[in-house]
Amino acid sequence: MALDPAIKEGAPVGYDDRPIHSEPGSLPPQVQAPLAPFRGRHPDAPEWFLDAIAQEPERSFVTSLGTQIEALTWGELGKPGLLLVHGNSAHADWWSFIAPYLAQDYRVTSMSLAGMGASDWRESYAFQDFAEDAEAVARATGLYDGGVLPIYIGHSFGGSQVFFAAAAHPERMRAAVLVDTGFGGPPPNSPEAKRMMEQQVRNIPTGDRAARVYSTEEAALARFRFMPPQVAGNLFIADFIARRSLKRAPLPEGGGEGWTWRFDPAMWNKLDRSVMMGMTADGPPKVTVPLVHIYGDRSVVKSRISDDRPSPLPKDMLEIAIPDSAHHIMVDQPLALIAALRGLLARWPG
Repeated sequence: MALDPAIKEGAPVGYDDRPIHSEPGSLPPQVQAPLAPFRGRHPDAPEWFLDAIAQEPERSFVTSLGTQIEALTWGELGKPGLLLVHGNSAHADWWSFIAPYLAQDYRVTSMSLAGMGASDWRESYAFQDFAEDAEAVARATGLYDGGVLPIYIGHSFGGSQVFFAAAAHPERMRAAVLVDTGFGGPPPNSPEAKRMMEQQVRNIPTGDRAARVYSTEEAALARFRFMPPQVAGNLFIADFIARRSLKRAPLPEGGGEGWTWRFDPAMWNKLDRSVMMGMTADGPPKVTVPLVHIYGDRSVVKSRISDDRPSPLPKDMLEIAIPDSAHHIMVDQPLALIAALRGLLARWPG
């Protein structure tokens, strides 16, 4: 994740899923460059995964606040709606192998947040704007057509946006599910915070350091890794996510096109958290819709929200642990996440 002054001010911040340009360092190869050994080849994948991604969604764009927002939709109109929101610097296809298993009973849409995936970039970003985008996408893709309000589900930074939308606009959703969502960051003087700051300075493009353009897709894939750093639980999923994180771009030296990451590298610097900070000034936001948190039992995010630091999450909130999973549960334990969501939604929120 990117560390910035908002963390010191206690503003809720999600956890960064960005594929960054890794440099040689102390991280083991399976963390720093998990796809490099494949040299651009696709890792072998199981049948369930191939079946899921073969179920192509309806791909569309929804205009919200003058911005084109990418939307992927599965399932029949008229079924209850589910809106899926990805983590920071990720994209809608992070849910493309999960959503088909939910679409048997739901109309399911996965959106790419503004500045990420194939959605347009903005001059500035705000929690309130993300909430407006979410409702616009949900309405345009038919998630309100089933006679009940949709359920919002968000992973990581996307969970932060779902939490804000639930607090600010409870009338828009029936319930909310957070997937490994943390608030704040590591203690500012901790080794973890220092390591993250070093990674940010080295890896994140700035105004005077442009985003890297790789000459080949293989070279770009070799630089993909997860944040917070972790071993990719299933390399075939990491490969799928990484390929759909890339877009063509002119090579800086000329002579054709290369590959670069699709997210807006300046998003963190352009993100306005003032609305959320105002909501937390007098205590945590009050969420009145049913709320559940699904987390990885090895996640660094869970370790941060289980200590003595303040958290806006309700004390009596239902929590479900996914065994043997770090932060990126859909990469580590996708079938367990599918089972948890299907089991939960079969009985909840009632």
